[in-house]
Amino acid sequence: MTQGAGQGPETERTATLRDFRVPAYVHETGPYVSSVHPGDAVPAVDEAYPEGYTPTQRDLPVINRGDTVQVPVEPASAAAAPQPVAGPGPLYVVGDVHGYLDELVTALREQGLIDDEGQWCAGTTRLWFLGDFTDRGPDGIGVIDLVMRLSAEAAAAGGYCKALMGNHELLLLGAKRFGDTPVNSGAGTATFQAAWLLNGGQKTDMDRLQDHHLQWMARLDAVELVDGYLLVHSDTTAYLDYGDSIEAVNDTVREALTHNDADEVWDLFRKFTKRFSFRDEGGVEAVRSLLDTYGGTRVVHGHSPIPYLLGEVGSEEGEEDAGPVVEGPHVYADGLAIAMDGGVTMAGKLLVRQLPLDI
Repeated sequence: MTQGAGQGPETERTATLRDFRVPAYVHETGPYVSSVHPGDAVPAVDEAYPEGYTPTQRDLPVINRGDTVQVPVEPASAAAAPQPVAGPGPLYVVGDVHGYLDELVTALREQGLIDDEGQWCAGTTRLWFLGDFTDRGPDGIGVIDLVMRLSAEAAAAGGYCKALMGNHELLLLGAKRFGDTPVNSGAGTATFQAAWLLNGGQKTDMDRLQDHHLQWMARLDAVELVDGYLLVHSDTTAYLDYGDSIEAVNDTVREALTHNDADEVWDLFRKFTKRFSFRDEGGVEAVRSLLDTYGGTRVVHGHSPIPYLLGEVGSEEGEEDAGPVVEGPHVYADGLAIAMDGGVTMAGKLLVRQLPLDI
């Protein structure tokens, strides 16, 4: 996979923002990214989120689990996605893209969703992106432009291309709107601008960001239910804080973004950055709490890279002699959760897959 300019393996250092110390990253040579992303930090598996938790405090832990299933999926041909005789078209989901436009185009073409010219060719197919379009990769704005264009082309063909809001959409919105305005992070003074940069914010994306991009991101839904699949970006139960129905959650999030309050948007960002709620002890109950509230039989999410869920990034002894291996979506929590972030930012795979999975 071709990395963008300046992309590559990362090692950790500490950056100071006034009295707010957060982990940052610098690049070094090496075969793959083995460290973690600072804006997606969480407490260790056996710890609860502390009071005032902020997503720029801690590392992603490395785990090794043997009771989960990774689903290999054979590559699709370049032929157009199969179309039913009647009714809605097939359903596809896309994991985190993070600015890797070329990899996205390749994956969409392999699944027969776009043609060699990058135009929608999948008819009535329904396509859902699970969020996180920008940051870390070389062309986040190009990704957003593609998704917006495909949305129009798919609608004209009788299908659709839609997207959910990820924590990096909130981060980019906050960096653009609030810049260096101090926010209450729970760990001292923080700003959206600093958090965005520490989480892979690209100057070229900010330079090309226009009003229609901002408006599009601010209107994205946070939760949707399609064919019995509850689609969310983050593997967290924090959505329950924003309403007891899908409509309520989406309305609450959109309304919060209209208030233009830096602290309120930061609170959204930090909650959407929490992860791993569906893993380990209590994970099944956490998934069921979302399904019981919002409906559906399975949760489909991005956000947490599959290599971390599988413990395939280094080891607890610090060995880093093998890169992440991702062959397809990751099914876990007694089959109730499907993870779709293949870890494209860490030499993994950008996943585009049809639901239901062939398992």
